Amino acid sequence: MANVGGNQLATQAVSKPAPGKHGNVLPLWGNEKTMNLNPMILTNVLSSPYFKVQLYELKTYHEVVDEIYFKVTHVEPWEKGSRKTAGQTGMCGGVRGVGTGGIVSTAFCLLYKLFTLKLTRKQLMGLVTHTDSPYIRALGFMYIRYTQPPTDLIEWYDGFLDDEEELDVKAGGGHVMTIGEMLRSFLTKLEWFSTLFPRIPVPVQKIIDQQMKARPRKVAPKESQEEEATFAESARQGERRRSRSPRRTPSPRRSPKRSRSRSHHRDRDRHGPTFDHELERERDRQRKEREGRDRDRDRGDRERRRSRSTDRNQDRRERRRSHSVSRERRSERREKEREGGDDRSKRKDRDHHKDRGTEREKSRDKKGRGDTDERRHKDDRDRHREERKVKKSSRSQSRERRHKSGGEEKSRKRERSHSRERERDREGEQRSHKRSRSKEKSHHQRESSNDHSKQSERRRSQSTE
Repeated sequence: MANVGGNQLATQAVSKPAPGKHGNVLPLWGNEKTMNLNPMILTNVLSSPYFKVQLYELKTYHEVVDEIYFKVTHVEPWEKGSRKTAGQTGMCGGVRGVGTGGIVSTAFCLLYKLFTLKLTRKQLMGLVTHTDSPYIRALGFMYIRYTQPPTDLIEWYDGFLDDEEELDVKAGGGHVMTIGEMLRSFLTKLEWFSTLFPRIPVPVQKIIDQQMKARPRKVAPKESQEEEATFAESARQGERRRSRSPRRTPSPRRSPKRSRSRSHHRDRDRHGPTFDHELERERDRQRKEREGRDRDRDRGDRERRRSRSTDRNQDRRERRRSHSVSRERRSERREKEREGGDDRSKRKDRDHHKDRGTEREKSRDKKGRGDTDERRHKDDRDRHREERKVKKSSRSQSRERRHKSGGEEKSRKRERSHSRERERDREGEQRSHKRSRSKEKSHHQRESSNDHSKQSERRRSQSTE
């Protein structure tokens, strides 16, 4: 019945679109990177191997929904027993500003995975109205609480505040509540187990509180039937107790002036001897019950005493055994230590003798090596001396040869240079002779030309005359 009612309400919420929302794109409120999560929870989610390895492989919306269906069993941020907060006050035990983390739950890992997918309005409504698992719906409502503006929360949750589908929200079980109760706690409380939701502004929170007070909670028909059945059973038990009880309440019509003895006699006359017999039987039964309870208590006390005595005896025996075992172990350790000390001393002596022998052998080897090295050095020195001598002699011979060859070459060069100078002198003389001859020829030609010109002038003058 609860599931049918919840599904009907979900279909009504789907058919009725929320005002002020247009399109399929879902807006985000607050921090777009952290999803407004607690920093400790966010760091544990990002560093968990489940989120980094297994959820990293899930790429689509439907794969994440299937993972929620198979893996989520509660909606608490931490796994059971992973976060120890006993005896801690404030932020945590004794140190301000330091929190105590634990193993983050699969529910919050998958919630942040949904945030990384950037859900659309249609996908979020599919989560909220899912029929396979209430935990899928719970993660959808929690996604709304973390990412949607505070002014739109009451519009999102309005059709589901009386949803009677049940789920266990605590890690390890033991805290069953309906979807409607969970949504009411989302709207009216900031705390959710060991974490906090994003704060709602004070004016918006006042409006939400007024609407929640003006809207009484609907009672499901199943609960009304159960209440009627419990009321009828309590009435029947009260009637039985009244019938069994010996005292009777006086009727309101009876006047206080009448004697009680008459009424008592009348009651005895009405009921007869059977009523007294029943009273005695009831008293005997109650007496026997009390005696049985006392016996049970006595037996329980005796058994407890016996168990305590047996436990004490067992503890004493175990202590004695442990003491004896510890003594034996100590004695064995001492003996071993003594034997080990003797063995160690012997080993030390042996090692010392061995070290001495090895040192002697090493010294001998060093001496032999030193002699051989000295011999080798002497041989090398002699060889180097001989090689140097040979090199010096060869160098002197080569120098002499070079000197001789250089003198001959120099003399040859000198002769060549002298011959070249002689040739050059001869050529200069020949050139000078040629020049003098050419000058003489030119002088004779000039003189002959002058004589010819004079003769021609003379002829011309004679001809004119």
